[in-house]
Amino acid sequence: MPINKENIATQMRKGIMDYCFLIILAHRRAYPSEIITGLQQVGLSVKEATVYTVLNRLTKEGKVTYQWEESPSGPPRKYFLITMLGQEYLKATAEVWHEISTSINKLNNISDNQCNPQSM
Repeated sequence: MPINKENIATQMRKGIMDYCFLIILAHRRAYPSEIITGLQQVGLSVKEATVYTVLNRLTKEGKVTYQWEESPSGPPRKYFLITMLGQEYLKATAEVWHEISTSINKLNNISDNQCNPQSM
């Protein structure tokens, strides 16, 4: 059976979406389409429905809040902002991400001789 790289990418993205959203919101408030654009600019694709699901969950968890603001053209916009709890969670996630990525990089760089349980 052929390996489906898109399925792998989808599963990996699911695990890091909260982190990605909080990174964006740590820099500035944003409404959903701006979050989608921000993710697309760095090569991460996400469906609009996923954005709303993640934002609703982050809001319920207290990591994100929102405010309504009048739009110069059209209906009011719902802007999302990171909370103090969200900032703390982002900091902790960044530390864990660094630890995991360092370990993965070490695994990717080991030679065949080092793939010995006694040498690890």
